[in-house]
Amino acid sequence: MSNIVRSDYADSSSTNTSEWDYTVRIVIMHGQNLLSMDDNGFSDPYVRFKLQNEKYKTKVKNKTLDPKWMETFSLHLFDHKSWQLDISVFDHNIAGRDDFMGRASLDLSKLTIDRTHDLNVHLEDEAGSLRILVTITGAVSSTDHETSASTRDEIIRRYGLLNSLKNFNDVGWLQLKVIRAHGLSSKDWGGKSDPFCTVELVNTMLQSHTSYNTLNPEWNRVFTIPVKDIHSVLEVTVYDEDKDMKKEFIGKVAIPLIMIENGVQKWYGLKDKKLFSRVKGEVLLELDMVFNHVKAAFRTFNPREEPVLQEEPKFKISLFKRNVTRVRSIGSSLVSAKNFWQSLVDWDYPSKTLIAFVAFMVGVWNFELYMLPLTLIMLFIWNLMVREIKGTSAADDMVYFEADVEDDEIEEEDDDKESRRGRC
Repeated sequence: MSNIVRSDYADSSSTNTSEWDYTVRIVIMHGQNLLSMDDNGFSDPYVRFKLQNEKYKTKVKNKTLDPKWMETFSLHLFDHKSWQLDISVFDHNIAGRDDFMGRASLDLSKLTIDRTHDLNVHLEDEAGSLRILVTITGAVSSTDHETSASTRDEIIRRYGLLNSLKNFNDVGWLQLKVIRAHGLSSKDWGGKSDPFCTVELVNTMLQSHTSYNTLNPEWNRVFTIPVKDIHSVLEVTVYDEDKDMKKEFIGKVAIPLIMIENGVQKWYGLKDKKLFSRVKGEVLLELDMVFNHVKAAFRTFNPREEPVLQEEPKFKISLFKRNVTRVRSIGSSLVSAKNFWQSLVDWDYPSKTLIAFVAFMVGVWNFELYMLPLTLIMLFIWNLMVREIKGTSAADDMVYFEADVEDDEIEEEDDDKESRRGRC
């Protein structure tokens, strides 16, 4: 990979930006074939890493040589200091000092800026390996790095029909300009926020600089993202930065790539985490995408790219209650149908049994195949009408949604407490 041209982004005279030159987002995903340090043949590994003056460590994973952390950290990078990321793995001991398991170093200056790098880092002395994601983004605006007309013409030729049979994973090219936002909700004392935004497209994760003490930030950041699947969804999320490296959610926008209008500046209203309802604030975006239609069609018939940060599903009380309610409803419906059928067979109500018998004879005599899907459609319409008349569906959905949000908030609070304990 080519080295980063640091002077294009470093600008100490910029106003309303952070004091650092770059933001580094590190995702510690998992380890593989780590050393066994305990008598039971396993270890209790965790990762420590240092970049310039910042030190962090992950949670401890008990009794495993192939731990999965899936933890994300944001660090700050100064242009005039060392760009070396030092990584160490330790085995946690309840009593005594932790055991050293292995180390590795990574020179971040060799990584391309504004790209998410999926790296397999091998520890020294064959002590195993770590899979990490590293993304470096500049801490100042980058309006000077917009694609020129000649460059765009070259990109159009690259994704033209003549190149349809080359590299099927390279479907297209996306340029996103995050211009500004206004009317954001306040998260800090004094009625202000320190907003920044993240851009995610499947496994590509980029981040803007932070605008301090404002509800109307101006970022003017241009991001260029490779497109592997035209059916992917672009997510732009706005956060508030806190002093202790925490972040508070402000709002997000989800834009399907197939719905993009090229070269049009458009305001997008922010929504909550579930994209269920509107929240305060809007963000102004401009998107431009070029893709090869043949490759895009070919990718349609292939499995989608799975997000590497997809967490294992957690047990949620709200989801459990919802499923129990559905099972009870289905069970009661089956019991009612069985009792009704039994009453017809036993001639408990002769008039109903006679009507059912006549209806059965007429139906069998006049049955056609098209009547089967027609009957299902009629049942669906009937069920929809009942739900609308009773008005319980929306209310139930809102109750379940609020319960999900409450569960998510509890999980976030627990994660924040763990991250505080893990900071050095």
